[in-house]
Amino acid sequence: MPIDHHQPYDDSNIFARILRGELPATKVLETEHSLALHDINPLAPVHVLVIPKGAYVSWDDFAANASEAEIADFVRAIGETARKVGAEPQGYRMLANTGKRAGQEVPHLHVHLFGGQPLGPMLAR
Repeated sequence: MPIDHHQPYDDSNIFARILRGELPATKVLETEHSLALHDINPLAPVHVLVIPKGAYVSWDDFAANASEAEIADFVRAIGETARKVGAEPQGYRMLANTGKRAGQEVPHLHVHLFGGQPLGPMLAR
C-alpha cells in the first residue's frame, strides 16, 4: 500500500526537469532506473547526485513504493558511480536528506556522494 509521504511529488522540480531533458546535466552514469550527475554547486572535490528516474519524493517513499528492480538498480548505481568517479578507493560519504527539517531542498529522492578530501565529522554539534 502506498504511503503518505506528506509531500506530494512536484513534477516541476529540477530533477524531474533534468529527467525530461528540459534542463542540462553533466551525467556520470545512466541506467534503466537511475541517473548520476555532477552537482552544479559542489561541496567537495567529488560531489555527485544519484537519483531514481521514478517520481519518488524521499527515501521513505522509495522504500515503500519502488519496485524491486528500481531499488536494486538504484543501490547498484550508487556503488558504480562511486567507482566511476574514483571515490571508492579513497573513501566517500553518501547522504540522503528526507524532509525540510533534515535539509532536503528538492522533493525528489537523491543521494549525495561526497569524496576527494577528508570529510570530517558527520554532524557539527
